Amino acid sequence: MTAATPSGMLTLTDSRTGKTYEIPVENGTFRTMDFRQIKVSDDDFGLLGYDPGFLNTASCKSAITYIDGDRGILRYRGYPIEQLAEHSTFLETAYLLIKGELPDRERLDAWTYNIRHHTMTHSNIVKFMDGFRYDAHPMGIMVGMVGALSTFYPDAKEITSEASRKLQVRRLIGKIPTLAAMSYRHSMGFPYVLPDNDLSYAGNFLSMMFKMTEHDYRPNPVLEHALDVLFILHADHEQNCSTSAVRAVGSSGVDPYTAVAAGCAALYGPKHGGANEAVIRMLLEIGSVERVPEFIRAVKAGSGRLMGFGHRVYKNYDPRAKIIKKIAFEVFEETGRSPLLDIALELERIALEDDYFISRKLYPNVDFYSGLIYQAMGFPLDMFPVLFAIGRIPGWLSQWTEHVQDPEQKIARPRQIYLGEEQRDWAPIEGRLKCRTEECVMTSCRL
Repeated sequence: MTAATPSGMLTLTDSRTGKTYEIPVENGTFRTMDFRQIKVSDDDFGLLGYDPGFLNTASCKSAITYIDGDRGILRYRGYPIEQLAEHSTFLETAYLLIKGELPDRERLDAWTYNIRHHTMTHSNIVKFMDGFRYDAHPMGIMVGMVGALSTFYPDAKEITSEASRKLQVRRLIGKIPTLAAMSYRHSMGFPYVLPDNDLSYAGNFLSMMFKMTEHDYRPNPVLEHALDVLFILHADHEQNCSTSAVRAVGSSGVDPYTAVAAGCAALYGPKHGGANEAVIRMLLEIGSVERVPEFIRAVKAGSGRLMGFGHRVYKNYDPRAKIIKKIAFEVFEETGRSPLLDIALELERIALEDDYFISRKLYPNVDFYSGLIYQAMGFPLDMFPVLFAIGRIPGWLSQWTEHVQDPEQKIARPRQIYLGEEQRDWAPIEGRLKCRTEECVMTSCRL
């Protein structure tokens, strides 16, 4: 366990009233509700914290993932991500996240069997899938399909039942790759491929994605391993946007399928799950190694953006990026070297030597090389956030489970700072002022 920060008291003096307050500090934090006692009058609501984007607000206590962004550290349940990526498998890592400890052989075999037992989907799922347009984005399909699973498993609403929670966890981890592969093949007009439970978790997914007329599909072991490692690296990442969405929606008491669908929806956004796609598009736009200096100059001048560099949390080299870079070279040994790799390497070389980027702590993150690997393996750009979602499922579920079991948690309901009009009286339409704002005049607004 990480050593807790010593507790104590924070002494505050309100310059508005001259009053002094003692605020308890525990584990380096204070409870913002303690600030409600700080008032300028008896009818004052009390002091609120204002934190757009939750840059410095803790919404929960968690024992799942530890991140030290300044030192580039990421650990699942205390285990360094480097060790898990080298020695573990995705299903073993999923067990660790969900249950808190690494399994022994017997438990891992039982866990693997249970996940494989739930890879099949109800036959009516195909009818749902076929209802989407032929060109529907796979991630949009995933949002709808994961939410639809709750209608197939009404027992999932029993979130206070440990047995039910365990069953839904196994179902979701097992079925997500099946839905993901179906979403891809639907967009391609290909027939769906049934799960092959003789294959590994990653191998089965590759089979459902790419199997055509082969009687016995066997994935390339290097690509299979690379995908498994990528799933491990994406398995959890503390209270990011999608995880916070899962917790917030789950706080209403809804079933885990609906909560995870909210996570998929958040991951759909280009600032989150679509970031590695943006890296590929950037590299394609640069076009050649020779044009890298020109692109760097544009970024420094403010007319371009270096995708795949920098992170909200990491102010050092993202530890996942180091692992992915090594995996990328292993993949390219099998698939052939992508011309985009040389552009990426030159971008990284310049950025790591340029004071402009060093002073801003812009280091490569997990998205910088992951897109190159996915592209080399044959995944289209639209599938990138779906691949992210497959890896993140155990993290979302472990966070959801932790949230459900936390007696301090309540339904999520942030406060706001109201800056609108004070009370005013309704007027008949004939007596209302016409809108004369510049925006309305310029656009002929008819709202």
